[in-house]
Amino acid sequence: MISDFHFLRPLVLLALVLPAVLAWLVRRSDDVRGQWKDMIAPHLLDRLVVDAAGRSRLRPVWVLASLVVLAIIGAAGPTLRREAPPFVEDTAPLVIAVDLSQTMDAVDVAPSRLERAKLKISDVVAARNGARTAMIAYAGSAHLVLPLTDDAGLIETYSDALATRIMPTPGRNTGAALSMAAELLAKEKTSGTILLLTDGVEPGASEALRSRDNGVIILGVGTAAGGPVKSPDGSFLSDSSGRRIFAKLDVAGLKALGSETGADVATITDDDADVRWIAQRVRSNFAKKQADEGGRWHDLGWWLVIPVAMLSALSFRRGWVLRIGTLLLAVRMLSPEPALAAGLQDIWLTPDQQGRLAYQRGDFQAASARFSDPMWKGVALYRAGRFAEAVDAFARVDTPESWYNQGNALLQLSKFAEAVVVYRKSLATRKGWPEAQANLAIAEQLLKAEEEKDDEQPQDPNQKADSIQFDDKGKQGKQGQMSIAEQTSEMWMKNINVSPADLMARKFALEAARRSP
Repeated sequence: MISDFHFLRPLVLLALVLPAVLAWLVRRSDDVRGQWKDMIAPHLLDRLVVDAAGRSRLRPVWVLASLVVLAIIGAAGPTLRREAPPFVEDTAPLVIAVDLSQTMDAVDVAPSRLERAKLKISDVVAARNGARTAMIAYAGSAHLVLPLTDDAGLIETYSDALATRIMPTPGRNTGAALSMAAELLAKEKTSGTILLLTDGVEPGASEALRSRDNGVIILGVGTAAGGPVKSPDGSFLSDSSGRRIFAKLDVAGLKALGSETGADVATITDDDADVRWIAQRVRSNFAKKQADEGGRWHDLGWWLVIPVAMLSALSFRRGWVLRIGTLLLAVRMLSPEPALAAGLQDIWLTPDQQGRLAYQRGDFQAASARFSDPMWKGVALYRAGRFAEAVDAFARVDTPESWYNQGNALLQLSKFAEAVVVYRKSLATRKGWPEAQANLAIAEQLLKAEEEKDDEQPQDPNQKADSIQFDDKGKQGKQGQMSIAEQTSEMWMKNINVSPADLMARKFALEAARRSP
């Protein structure tokens, strides 16, 4: 963090020469001997000049110089870290890769390793409060179960359907799962985390782990003692000699892998300690990456207002020339603001600074009235629910972020056609912006639904049919046939009656067939 220290406005530091010049001028004016040495003989000057006895070491000039130095450093904007920009979620994306190799059916943890992993997935998703989560299933090959989504119900539906039988290729390929997870996170604006739920890793997995830029955490599922492995028919797997196969969790191997690659490793617990451990690691990884990927730098110069105010209080000592209190009173009398509190704020803070304080307090109405920066004014208006005014504020700036924010406000106003236009304009300047692409897709869907609704003409319930026709095929006791081509895609999807597990099994089998030579 120290290596990130810099000043947002470094040119302001050039003003540090002012307190040095001030101290030099005051010192020169206090040098009585230097002023009279050319007029009075040295032996007489020693008798005429009387040095003040008991002079205080704390002189006004040094206090004033220190105050100016601190004020200049604060104005230069010292900073150490970034802060998240508006309209960007402060939650990290998570990709959960679930090992569906045969050993995950071992019953050393009740009811089985895989079933316990499903429960942990549900707990992790619940603990993340709607953050975006994706899911990958892997064995000898890796397959996408769900892309990044905040729909907890959808994640639970598909995680419950996970089974080792749906995997088309036996074995374990951790590298393929990590590569697919990295591809998903590469499309995100913020860094994410990859969570591996597995009972072991194959040789060579350490190289795949080292090549990941995103954080990787591994939760080992099972026990070191191991347990028998169930087969799909409910019996237990046996070797060629008829003895049951016991699968053991390689705890030492997983820890060694973590030491080699820097991945965080833990084993499953009966309580929620492992879930809290996962959530904490995801937050820590997000915070660490945010320093490199965040938005604007956080200005820490405000903290220097405290020592400046304390030094200013010393101006009331008797005999000091510096009278900061009198100066503040004079400025207050010249201030057009009728309220005393507002007048004091105007003395110390710019309108944008006052708006930022109100924004941080959650008083968005007051913040929108204070901000002069159009982007921040638009953000405050948006948060206050004044979407039409927010559009006008954002429109004063011609940047991709401004067009994106206008689209957000227009969506809230149900102006879908206009939102599509501004989202496209934002993407034309800032190519491949994930948030803008996602919101554009939403706006297009809402616009299409609105147009389809407008096209629908209500039928008069009193209108009588011109004629009534009977289906002769029905007389034969057989259902009439309809060509698939004549059905809409929505009707066809409604006629599909398969479980999520069967659906994933077919999908994974087709993907594996396409990948094979």
